[in-house]
Amino acid sequence: MAGQNTTKESLMDNATFRALGHRLIDWAADLRAGLGERPVAHDFVPGAVAAMLPAAAPQQGEDLTDLCAELDRMVVPHVVHWQHPAYFGWFPSGGLEAGVLGELISASLSVIGLSWQSAPALTELETVTMAWFRDLCGLPEHYRGVIQDSASVSTQVALTCARERASGMAMQAGGLAGYGRPLVVYYTVHSHSSVEKAALLAGFGRDNLRAVACDGDDAMDPAALAAAIDEDLAAGRVPCAVVATCGTTGVLAFDPIAAIATVARAHGAWLHVDAAMAGAALLLPEWRARFAGIHQADSLVINAHKWLGVPFDCSIYLVADHRQLEAVMSTSPSYLQSGQDGAVANYRDWGLPLGRRFRALKLWLVLRDQGVAGLQARLRRDLDNARWLGDQVTATPDWQLVRPVRLQTVCLRHDPPGLTGEALDRHTLAWAARVNASGQAWISPSICDGRWMVRLSIGAHATERHHVAAAWDLIQRSALAVMEA
Repeated sequence: MAGQNTTKESLMDNATFRALGHRLIDWAADLRAGLGERPVAHDFVPGAVAAMLPAAAPQQGEDLTDLCAELDRMVVPHVVHWQHPAYFGWFPSGGLEAGVLGELISASLSVIGLSWQSAPALTELETVTMAWFRDLCGLPEHYRGVIQDSASVSTQVALTCARERASGMAMQAGGLAGYGRPLVVYYTVHSHSSVEKAALLAGFGRDNLRAVACDGDDAMDPAALAAAIDEDLAAGRVPCAVVATCGTTGVLAFDPIAAIATVARAHGAWLHVDAAMAGAALLLPEWRARFAGIHQADSLVINAHKWLGVPFDCSIYLVADHRQLEAVMSTSPSYLQSGQDGAVANYRDWGLPLGRRFRALKLWLVLRDQGVAGLQARLRRDLDNARWLGDQVTATPDWQLVRPVRLQTVCLRHDPPGLTGEALDRHTLAWAARVNASGQAWISPSICDGRWMVRLSIGAHATERHHVAAAWDLIQRSALAVMEA
């Protein structure tokens, strides 16, 4: 019709989408099948990827027929392959194929969970899978779960809820400025960096953050926590929240949750437990004693996108009283209200964002594909491999375990005679860099007790004993080569 605006049809019509989609699935399957034959990573050069891209976006649509070749040239060589069987870096990253298909389904539907009404299947599948997961972890039925994007956001939500409970919902009046008494958050130096960040963003102020002393096992000392709270109470401050950790990032320390819960409850402080990576071990009945007292937490977080194998992002936030969560997080503009609101969950009221992706699909498919027995077998395999590596390190001259093998992460150091202090640090960093530059394994250095060490986090779903043994051999050869250089 004359005068009517028209839009050029996209080059990606349905037939093209179907053909390219099939090629991409084949590409992905081939990539995964041959990942063990590729380098875990390359010697990355800053700016190398940017140099392959044009300076400006295309003015007209482009043919994507050669996309797979472009990915092989530009993307694949410029990432650390977290799914590689020789990846032992920061922490395991989920990437099970069933979860990848869940992402494909989610993207294909492209629904946004603004409310139950916007996508009932999204909400109800999440509700059911959260109940499944709670039960698999042996937690009481009153816990309710919701999927957040990360443990960092889960901690932000927890501390915001703690702030409002301690202040009597001060956000509805003058906020913390109007409340008048400082609220204090307690954690340890081994807590994840997101704890400090969340507390600062929640308005507590750095002056009101307390790093509680640890015992000889790097765990929060309940007596030191009680003493810190008493000191704050005497100064007119309010103990607001305690963030305990099951499996700290650096050295896999486990805070004594039961004793900490007793102290927190005595003073009305919110107890949040960060079990982001290690919480997967709750699926193993023989490991639950290590988490004793976790059922007393006001909230806890377990990242299904780490050791359990669900693709990022899928952070499971469990809360003992969902009514407090809803009171703090709820928002109900008229355009989102419906006649069913009183009978359903609206997960926009359970976290920070208004909209949410259909994340439950990938958790649902991983649980169905693996089964509880399959997940448990893989976790036990990784634990056994970590114990084996720990034994090898202990039995090898000039090598030491910096910390006991507390879960599936091995903390080690090459400690040859005559090397101490900064010289030893330079040596550690040099052989670790040599390992990573080889492309044959990927490890992550970290500081413990003021000195550099190396962590091997065992948990990629393709990692078997022979991969761990090969990495250990490479580590020893790399350290010797640095010594002889």
